[in-house]
Amino acid sequence: MRGVSVFRVLCVDDNRDVAESLVMLLDLVGFDARACFDGPTALAEAAGFRPHAAVLDIHMPLMDGYELARRLRELLGPGVFLMAVTAASDADAERRAAEAGFDLRLTKPADPNQLLAALARVQEALAP
Repeated sequence: MRGVSVFRVLCVDDNRDVAESLVMLLDLVGFDARACFDGPTALAEAAGFRPHAAVLDIHMPLMDGYELARRLRELLGPGVFLMAVTAASDADAERRAAEAGFDLRLTKPADPNQLLAALARVQEALAP
C-alpha cells in the first residue's frame, strides 16, 4: 500500500459512549474515524470506508469481535491493522484473539496513549 494522506480507523463497540468517545479522540489527533455499534453494520461501513485500522470490542450482540475480525480480514485483506479492546484478560482470550487475526489486544480500560501509539506506528509504516 502506498502512503496515505488520511489514516482511517473504524471503531466498533456496542457501547455507544465508548465507540463515540474513541472516535472523538482519534479525530482530535488527526485520524479519520467512524463508529459502528455492531458487527454487521461495521462490515457494511468497512466496505466503503476502507479503514487502515479497526478497533474492535469482543463481546457484542449479533456478531462478536472475533468473527468480525475474521470477516474484516476477508473483506479488506491482510494489510488492515486489527486491534481488540476487551475486558477479557486470560490466556484463552489472548489465544482466541490471535486465532481471529488480531494484531494487538488491549485490556479494558485501554490506555489511550498505548492505543494511539499503536495506531501511530501503523500510520508511520504506511507513510511514503
